[in-house]
Amino acid sequence: MRLPRPERRNPMSQPALAEKAVQDALQHGKALLKFISANNVGLTGSHEYGYYLPVNAWKLYADHPPKKGENTDKKVKINWQDGERITDSIVKWYGAKTRYEYRLTGFGKSFPYRTASNVGDMLVLVRTGNETFNAYVFSSPDDMEYVQAALGTEIIDKAWGVYPAELAGREETADDCIDRHFQAFIKKIKIFPPSLDFSGTTRDAILDCIRDFKKLTNDKQLALLLDREYDLFRMAENLLCREDVTRQYKNIDEFIAAASSIMNRRKSRAGKSLEHHVEYLFRTAGIPFDAHAKVDGEPDILIPGKQAYQDKAWPEDKLFAVCLKTTCKDRWRQILNEAKRVKRKHLLTIQQGVSTGQLTEMRDSGVTLVVPEHLHKLYPAVPDMKILSLENLITDIKVQFPGGAGKLSGTC
Repeated sequence: MRLPRPERRNPMSQPALAEKAVQDALQHGKALLKFISANNVGLTGSHEYGYYLPVNAWKLYADHPPKKGENTDKKVKINWQDGERITDSIVKWYGAKTRYEYRLTGFGKSFPYRTASNVGDMLVLVRTGNETFNAYVFSSPDDMEYVQAALGTEIIDKAWGVYPAELAGREETADDCIDRHFQAFIKKIKIFPPSLDFSGTTRDAILDCIRDFKKLTNDKQLALLLDREYDLFRMAENLLCREDVTRQYKNIDEFIAAASSIMNRRKSRAGKSLEHHVEYLFRTAGIPFDAHAKVDGEPDILIPGKQAYQDKAWPEDKLFAVCLKTTCKDRWRQILNEAKRVKRKHLLTIQQGVSTGQLTEMRDSGVTLVVPEHLHKLYPAVPDMKILSLENLITDIKVQFPGGAGKLSGTC
């Protein structure tokens, strides 16, 4: 059954072609409608080429969801204007570096639908098979209105629309993306995995889902990594500890034993999480170090490493020891007896505030306190004591090692 046409007709319209485009879309059940922009035809001076295809309508032209960190090509054959010409084209996915988009490219010489006069025209792309499409380009306002009305797809606030509308779905947010990674991880576990698995999964999810993550300061990166890993851990805990929480206990001692096991796991994970993510940020910054090197104790991080520390010719002002503590309390003093060649020790903590008395003692003991910048406001001011941010610490250390980790042997 043919749909009624608008009464007003433009002399340049192609009513039969517009009706064919609608019938194609209805028959095959998938169509993209988009207005051709100046960027699509190369008028903006950008390096982009071809028609931009919206990411969250990927089901119309791709076989799997877009993946950050890779570029892919899919060869397709397109029938233009109901047989006027056929092109061997490519649906390109750009996910590497800073790009995150699909483009339809590869149209051959003298292709007539990517010219300056096509800006404002409407492209209708109908998927007819896994690697085949029918495409139509309309310049007549009447044809554009007819196609939109017939398919119930009105393009108002965006330069594109899809038929049916459900195919576009809701654009995936960064939180949605991270949750998708976390759910995939949770489905695979039967027992609590090592802490390194939690940290690695969190880091991979954030790097995949937050495009500008590496542009954040080291303090903000650390805070985000710690927060999201805790979310992942709680998901695993809710799954794996459900039976312990809901079962009937024989006596109080049995209940306390189960509760203690859960609490100890939480405490252990928090400390390991801090270690894993600080080590990752140091590696990313190119700082050479050894973790838990056995030298006069076992400092959490020894810079540039055990070999340099044991080399008596290595200058002491280029040795750093960093102690990592989720909370300081009295345990911070152990760093005083570790790595004795290191004159200026650093204590990195995420504790939300420390007493004036403890800060004064740290200052007098030659310990430099390092706290993520967003927590600085929670610390009292102490004369002649400067609290560093993680960004400050990494910058100060990098000055001492301009060649990075690759210039030193025997280091991490």
